[in-house]
Amino acid sequence: MNKHVSPKMNRRAFVIGTAAVGTGLAIGLDLPFGGPAVVRAAAASPEVNAWVVIRPDDTVVIRIARSEMGQGSLTGLAQLVAEELECDWSKVTTEYPTPGQSVARKRVWGDFSTGGSRGIRSSQDYVRKGGATARVMLIQAAADEWRVPASECTVAKGVITHTASGKTTTYGKVAEAAAKLTPPAEVKLKDPKDWTIAGKGLLRLDTADKTTGTMVYGIDIKLPGMLNAAIKDCPVFGGKVKSFDEAKITGMKGVKKIVKVGDSAVAVVADTWWHAKTALEALPIVWDEGDNAKVSSETIAKWLAEGLDDTQPAYVGNKNGDVKAAIAGAAKKVEAVYNYPYQNHATMEPMNATALYTADKCEVWCGTQNGEAAFAAVLEASGLPAEKCDVHKVMLGGGFGRRGMTDYVRQAVAIAKQMPGTPIKLLWSREEDMTHGRYHPITQCKMTGAFDADNNLIALHYRLSGQSILFSVRPDALQNGMDPAAFQGVAQSGEAALGYSVPNLLVEHSMRNPHVPPGFWRGVNVNHNAIYMECFMDELAHAAGQDPLEFRRKLMGKNPKHLAVLNAVAEKIGWTTPAPQGVYRGIAQVMGYGSYVAGAAEISVTDGSKIKVLRIVASTDPGYVVNPAQVERQIAGSFVYGLSALFYGGCTVKDGRIEQTNFDTFNSMRINEMPKVESVMVPSGGFWGGVGEPTIGVAAPAVLNAYFAATGKRIRSVPLRDQNISFA
Repeated sequence: MNKHVSPKMNRRAFVIGTAAVGTGLAIGLDLPFGGPAVVRAAAASPEVNAWVVIRPDDTVVIRIARSEMGQGSLTGLAQLVAEELECDWSKVTTEYPTPGQSVARKRVWGDFSTGGSRGIRSSQDYVRKGGATARVMLIQAAADEWRVPASECTVAKGVITHTASGKTTTYGKVAEAAAKLTPPAEVKLKDPKDWTIAGKGLLRLDTADKTTGTMVYGIDIKLPGMLNAAIKDCPVFGGKVKSFDEAKITGMKGVKKIVKVGDSAVAVVADTWWHAKTALEALPIVWDEGDNAKVSSETIAKWLAEGLDDTQPAYVGNKNGDVKAAIAGAAKKVEAVYNYPYQNHATMEPMNATALYTADKCEVWCGTQNGEAAFAAVLEASGLPAEKCDVHKVMLGGGFGRRGMTDYVRQAVAIAKQMPGTPIKLLWSREEDMTHGRYHPITQCKMTGAFDADNNLIALHYRLSGQSILFSVRPDALQNGMDPAAFQGVAQSGEAALGYSVPNLLVEHSMRNPHVPPGFWRGVNVNHNAIYMECFMDELAHAAGQDPLEFRRKLMGKNPKHLAVLNAVAEKIGWTTPAPQGVYRGIAQVMGYGSYVAGAAEISVTDGSKIKVLRIVASTDPGYVVNPAQVERQIAGSFVYGLSALFYGGCTVKDGRIEQTNFDTFNSMRINEMPKVESVMVPSGGFWGGVGEPTIGVAAPAVLNAYFAATGKRIRSVPLRDQNISFA
């Protein structure tokens, strides 16, 4: 079986998946954020379950609240539940609950958000308890039937055995009886060393449907009577629609309606998306672009550069000692300024959502990284109460943080609201998607390091100037105006702490927010902070005449987990042995999303401007590894994302608008450019870290440091295309 149930829609009922599963067991948990103590199936009419459903044929349906977008959380979470459940993995299938159902049941499924590499690490405890609770109740039901103590029964692969008599039964046969039992107040979870399903490199549950083309993404949704919409928003963020002449296109083929969407956008609804797009392109629109139309990459860069001045206000995120005094009295100091551009998520599937609105109900089908945020957007855009709305999640054709936003959901509902009773699928064009993203924040960083007479690093001043994501998307999360997330990878403590100990340290952020909206781009602030810190660490090492690895090691004595992954990657790359002729190495490390990672690259350089990344290695300590094969794939995927951004990425602004409109100007690396990828997992246990994002941070600095080793030139500005450097 082993698959994810795709949505099934009909005009009358809009049933999602196997919401009605026939006689069986449904189990919920009493979670910290509330919810019923248990949700049990009635004898003949089981209600929608919380975590586990056992069907009479022994099929195990595991509910997954987090979103799947290629990172493997769906399979990993199912492994954790199945591990505690002791079921037959070959009979496992998965299904998404809806946020509307969850809210109606006091958020029984908890957090639907999938970002920040939290999919597994922040829900592992309660989903494992879901499986363990189900196991205990199923065994108890069998024991009651046999009138024996439950302690005399064992279970393996969904088959319960009474040891003394040899009697056996299956989960499916006792599920109905188990549903009538009171769940245990406490359950004991397995020690990870005893895992047989979790911790194994099992095949993903969604691969088969993706391979055969039967997987349903948002772009695939089809409903009876559905119409299609194309949209055009003001090309300058903050601008508005002044006017449009709908008479010019009213008679065009397939056009059903032209509607204004909010203050800044116009949409055309037609029988097909191509007809909608063609008509929209012919629609005369006059924009009120406002003062933001005067903004360019040059004006933004100048403003950020001003923030590097010590006289400008800044928030302090990490500090010890007296940096300024130490630098003033140092025997030698090193200074450098780096910068990092806007980056587009550029998901393969453009933003889209399908909405059906009536006066009594509003439903949306879409790929979203945050089902509850999308649900809230539907409530707000529709004006209907929670009990009359829902969001049906489908597989995401790429997320990377972009689908944590809800702008496209709001637009779909706004359009559907103007055509009640008709399902409307809104699909952004590639150009709309590229020019109306929520971009990786633009930043600059000035760093100063100071040495004593013995070449010991005695001071480090790290001054960041640039955008705050939280200021834009979650201002309530600011701390007295400061964005704590801006210090990811260089923070004093927490899940993204700096791995170096320096006697005098000052890490600060001069917040400057241009009009281009920032967002959570895979790896987020770790990406630029890792480049700045790790490339500058290399600069400091060379200024001190020391090996880059040994220089780092001296500063990491108080950070053993950082040091462990650094040592692991150095050993794997063969740092202490000479590289082959013409091959050069670079190394980097960072902490992000609760995990410790390090990377090392081997490159060759031709004509000083063509780089061949021959080999790239990563080591990671995420605490526990749920699916090692998936971790390896995530590392490889992280390197694709990080290296693409390094070589090809970067969005520029002209006349207030993003210039890159498609993949011809915002490229991605190709298979022939991909290096050999190796991974080393050193899980130390005792904590749960993320996997999907941390490794991105070390890709670029490892290659940039290797480039310096090869050429003696420092690259402090990316992408490399702007330096006339490309893949060989």
